[in-house]
Amino acid sequence: MTLPTPPVRCDNALPGTSKIGCVMPNIPEMVYAKNGPYPELAKHIEYAQNTKNLPGKHSTKRYLPRLTNQSKITQNRKKACPSSRHRPPGKQCDEYPFASTWQGASTGGGKFSWRLINATQNEDGGRALKNFYGYNRIIEKDKFRVWIK
Repeated sequence: MTLPTPPVRCDNALPGTSKIGCVMPNIPEMVYAKNGPYPELAKHIEYAQNTKNLPGKHSTKRYLPRLTNQSKITQNRKKACPSSRHRPPGKQCDEYPFASTWQGASTGGGKFSWRLINATQNEDGGRALKNFYGYNRIIEKDKFRVWIK
């Protein structure tokens, strides 16, 4: 009996490391929970996906492709959350789709959502996203989705 070999991608293209790694060609999903450690972040993403009909929602084919170019990421952040936007103490401006995607505020054609959320949740949720990228070896233009539970 001969079994087919599943397709696997191996590369050293993951930003921040030169180590070679391999992944199966699936569409990974970042999960944020409304009752988890970043509830304000999760609620903002849920609002953006459901009310503003922005891409990346679980169980859809409207994926978010990753962006790794730092200057474009910065442009996305500046458009969604300009420094002129007032931030009360303890709050930060959160944007969706993420600045690190091709659907970000600048690279995505201007369809985005922003909201002031708890600063710690925003920072920790961003670190969780960065870890998700690394664990799943999501490189430039790799697709993923965001599941709000």
